[in-house]
Amino acid sequence: MTAIISGSELASDLAGGRPPVLLDVRWQLTAPKAAGEPGFDGRAEYAAGHLPGAVFVDLDAELAAPPGPGGRHPLPDLDVFGAAMREAGVSANRDVVVYDGGQSWAAARAWWLLRWTGHPSVRVLDGGLAAWEGELSTRTPDPAPGDFVPKPGETGAVDADGAAALARSGLLLDARAAERYRGDVEPIDRVGGHIPGAVSAPTTGNVGPDGRFLPREQLAERFRSLGAESGTRVGVYCGSGVSAAHEVLALAVAGVPAVLYPGSWSHWSADESRPVATGPDPQ
Repeated sequence: MTAIISGSELASDLAGGRPPVLLDVRWQLTAPKAAGEPGFDGRAEYAAGHLPGAVFVDLDAELAAPPGPGGRHPLPDLDVFGAAMREAGVSANRDVVVYDGGQSWAAARAWWLLRWTGHPSVRVLDGGLAAWEGELSTRTPDPAPGDFVPKPGETGAVDADGAAALARSGLLLDARAAERYRGDVEPIDRVGGHIPGAVSAPTTGNVGPDGRFLPREQLAERFRSLGAESGTRVGVYCGSGVSAAHEVLALAVAGVPAVLYPGSWSHWSADESRPVATGPDPQ
């Protein structure tokens, strides 16, 4: 099964005898706001209109643990994550389709978590909400509870030491904007720059102007040009493990397996003993 699904394919699947579970994970990365300044409210966006039957999932509360030593979006408590998935109707033997507002970062985070914890059939709606051509609903569904129990895989994720090792002996991709990789600016974390040896690969290079993923062949060529040769172990990080999931998804579309460093730069840079590289080159 492919990792992404088009709007027309989803409409066909929903009209079938066993439609997929739909998860709405609208979320937006923003810099810290002043006290009292409103931020993006994914739940309010969901309430204003969502795919019929979709259940809202809160990235900050259900797909991540609270910010702390593990980074800004550490891996969630598996009991919390599992309970949220079951409440949304997720079962081990039923397809799942995840979407967000269009960037696919948040949807990719849900996709990666479900795949990493053992769900066999998860896809992301390519292009997000805008790819859906049918009507939207304001009704909040009440799905029958699912039976999915998350069981983390032995592979798929690395810690800081694992990321450093990949940068030396494999390929570690930095999915953030190039200016953050270089250390020109750093709007969120303690210091700018990148993990020594990591290669700059902004997520913006994975998609076309419409926000949809590039064709498989183009993605494969992109990652080959960055060093993803056959037999090379590939890892990805970003600021806090969200946009990096998008890159892991793009790599999956291209047929390249990759692991995620969930703590990412927010975890790496918080420890002053860890080395930091700056400039356009990996070292």
